[in-house]
Amino acid sequence: MPDATTTEPWQWSEPHWRKLVEQVRAGRRYRPQRWKDGARCAVALSFDSDHETNELREGGKSIGRMSWGQFGNRVGVPRIEALLERHGVRATFYVPAVAALLYPDEQRRLVANGHEIGIHGWIHELNSVLPYEAERDLMLRSADALETVTGTRPVGLRTPSWDFSPNTLAIEKEMGLAYDSSLMADEDCYELLLHGEPTGIVELPVEWVRDDAVYFMMHRFQSLRPYTPPADVLDIFRREFDAAYAEGGLFQLTMHPHIIGYRSRIWILEEIVRHAKARGDVWFATHAEIAAYAKAHG
Repeated sequence: MPDATTTEPWQWSEPHWRKLVEQVRAGRRYRPQRWKDGARCAVALSFDSDHETNELREGGKSIGRMSWGQFGNRVGVPRIEALLERHGVRATFYVPAVAALLYPDEQRRLVANGHEIGIHGWIHELNSVLPYEAERDLMLRSADALETVTGTRPVGLRTPSWDFSPNTLAIEKEMGLAYDSSLMADEDCYELLLHGEPTGIVELPVEWVRDDAVYFMMHRFQSLRPYTPPADVLDIFRREFDAAYAEGGLFQLTMHPHIIGYRSRIWILEEIVRHAKARGDVWFATHAEIAAYAKAHG
């Protein structure tokens, strides 16, 4: 039988490719008949407060790109906070530990206002390139750092760049996390399986189509250029919400303070909030609350 380490994928044996596929899988779906207080749809708004770690994680030293990260703290997060407060909406902020240590007051203020802080790596590292020991150490240290800064132990993880290693889920289970928000096997919450066995961890799924970075990310030294007008992004997000509402499911949105926080883009978020609230029977909640409710009532 060909050795899987030296052959092409088309030469792999069936047991080998099945083992790869079955490492982490979607188990039972969690879609309640109705959401909290009889709501038809749940809305999970999230913001990845990467700040300077986007540049630091790969050893970058660009002053310009780090200033872009600082914009997220100085302008983006306050602008988002004000919008959420105006509408009485709570959200989840996923924060690399380094960003939390750079801006502890930001995290404390968010928690004080009822928002959730979730784990988002140490320095926005990529999980899949780390050995097990390093990944475990960084995840544990990240949780400890966020707890030290905010006074609240985080219960959920979003891996940086949604990058998931073969060890990530086992480490999450060891840490006793309630949910993950990094994977894409469904549009509704579901239970994560590790090697075919239920873990008890709820996945609150993400998707690139519901991520602002896909449409607006810019890097002058790479082939990344914004190409989608803000009005078109609003149309995509609104259609995603309308379909989730029609199905009685979950609408999850991923945004970044240093991307959505500009004057010409922040209105997208406000329009989505207004559009959803106009329906009346919509529940805005943190990712932790939605994952817990879905598991209990799904």
